[in-house]
Amino acid sequence: MSEASSRFNYVRDGAEIYRRSFAAIRAEADLARFSRDEEHVAVRMIHACGMVEIAADLVFSDGAVAQARRALRQGAPILCDSKMLARGIIAARLPCANEVFCKLDDPAVASLAQRLGTTRSAAALELWRDRLDGAIAAIGNAPTALFHLLDMLDGTSARPACIVGMPVGFVGAAESKEALIADARMPFITLKGRKGGSAMAAAALNAIASDAE
Repeated sequence: MSEASSRFNYVRDGAEIYRRSFAAIRAEADLARFSRDEEHVAVRMIHACGMVEIAADLVFSDGAVAQARRALRQGAPILCDSKMLARGIIAARLPCANEVFCKLDDPAVASLAQRLGTTRSAAALELWRDRLDGAIAAIGNAPTALFHLLDMLDGTSARPACIVGMPVGFVGAAESKEALIADARMPFITLKGRKGGSAMAAAALNAIASDAE
């Protein structure tokens, strides 16, 4: 259908849509408190969800973006709690063909979850143990996974280079992210409250990766 025959008047040019979108975000969101690195991530996350108000609830530990970028440049894997998050990471942006690792579908996970008395998302993190040190740990779905990650860190000297903690939901999401903020053992990026999700976590990682090239 040609533009002349369409019932709707809307912007069709992809580059113009992109330009207008980021101009609107910068005009409407309060980004003043962020460093340049943090602002880049914040803008991409806002673009992913369409909510400028999340800027008020974003929390970056000091140097978290730079630490995550440095880890990617050194070949660190990205450990993901969900398939949706893993698939949302743009491989072409990763500077070292970094492995994107999600074990949710591993056959061992169901029995692990039963033995541990937790969700499959949390139990799958047990299969991260030999890759956790120096990795980027990304939680984009399950609050139980973020809580379990913090518990795992109590029993090991391994430390991820950065935790991107964006679980979403009405039960445990806000609390798990407050626990991450209070923990302070490693760099982190998180979003307070119930909002979050794999799309926002992937947007944060893609923003970090795009600056890591």
